[in-house]
Formats: sequence, C-alpha cells, structure tokens
Amino acid sequence: MTANDRDRGRGLGRAVRNEDRKAEIVRAALEVIAERGYRGASLAAVAERVGLTQQGLLHYFPTKEALLVAVLEVRDRWDMASAALHGTAWPMAMVADLVEYNATRPGVVQVFTVLAGDSVTGDHPAREYFRDRYTRVRRWAADSLRAEYGDTLPGGLTPEQAAPLLVAVMDGLQLQWLHDPGAVDMPAVFRHFVTLLDPGGGDGEPGGT
Repeated sequence: MTANDRDRGRGLGRAVRNEDRKAEIVRAALEVIAERGYRGASLAAVAERVGLTQQGLLHYFPTKEALLVAVLEVRDRWDMASAALHGTAWPMAMVADLVEYNATRPGVVQVFTVLAGDSVTGDHPAREYFRDRYTRVRRWAADSLRAEYGDTLPGGLTPEQAAPLLVAVMDGLQLQWLHDPGAVDMPAVFRHFVTLLDPGGGDGEPGGT
C-alpha cells in the first residue's frame, strides 16, 4: 500500500465517521423535537444528548436552520412522505392516512411549518429545500389525482390545476391544527375536503366509488 492509498483510506474513514456523527445528531434532534417541540429543540439540548458541546455540534451543522433542514430531509426519507417525494401516485385514501399520521407528531410538523414560512426570504438556508420539495410534491399530487380521477376531476379541473390546491390544503390545515388542535381535527377535515373533489363519489370516503 502506498502513502497515497493510506491517505485516501484515512480520508474515507474520516468522511464515514463524519456522516455517522451527523446522522446521530439528526436522530437526537428528532427525539428532542418530539419531546420539547420546535422552540425547545435548541442546539444546546441536541448537543448535550449526543455528548458534544454546542460549539462541537456547530462543526457538523453551522446553524439551527441547517440542522432542522437535515431533520426534514431525513423525515422525507424515513416516513410515508418518501413515497410522495419519489413519484409514487397514491389513492386519496392513502393521502388522508398521511395527514392522520402527521397528526401524531406535532413537533416535526412545527419544524416544517415554521421553516416553510421563514424560507420565503431570499437568503434563508432552507429556501432551496422547500422550493425543490414543493416542485416534487406538486408533481406527486398531480399524479395521484390523475390516478384517482383521470385527466379531468369531477369539478372540471385538470390534475395539474388541482395539485397546488391539494398541497395548500394539507399545509394550511397543519397551520390551523397547530394553533388550535382542539378545534381543528386535521384528519377529519382533510377527509371532508376530499369529498369536495368528487361529491358523487359514493360513500364519501376518500377513493370511494
């Protein structure tokens, strides 16, 4: 083995350790968010959980926003949202199940909602993430609507015209639910919305015939 080979091997080992450490930090952030909510998920709290100083954590994630974007990216890979982001069309009943699932994790929904609002500023570190995510989700929504209703929805809109409305309802309901979960039953309200897409759809359940 040459000196260059050894150097490359050491560099690869450091990169793997660095990625493993970042994954550990993201998992800890998810735990802290679940326990304490968005505001309680301070860098100091996450650093303590993984045995780092706050300055040490900043070596891996230079800002809280950068860490929270990483949390959202991992969430997109781990949970039911991953199918949406990778182009799999869903029946509306499964979309409603996703809304119901999101209602079980208010901390992560808080992170998403706060960062989505903040990211509209031009220099926000999450701006690119949300722009790209919404592009993919609108495409998934259109594919899901087309699979459910064909090229024209009962109300006359195309799937592409209705897709931004579907996404807007999902995200807007999350905001109302976070403000007053006792008054807004997010899964039930979303299922009511789905009946508006096809008023003559039978039993009123998403995907009903």
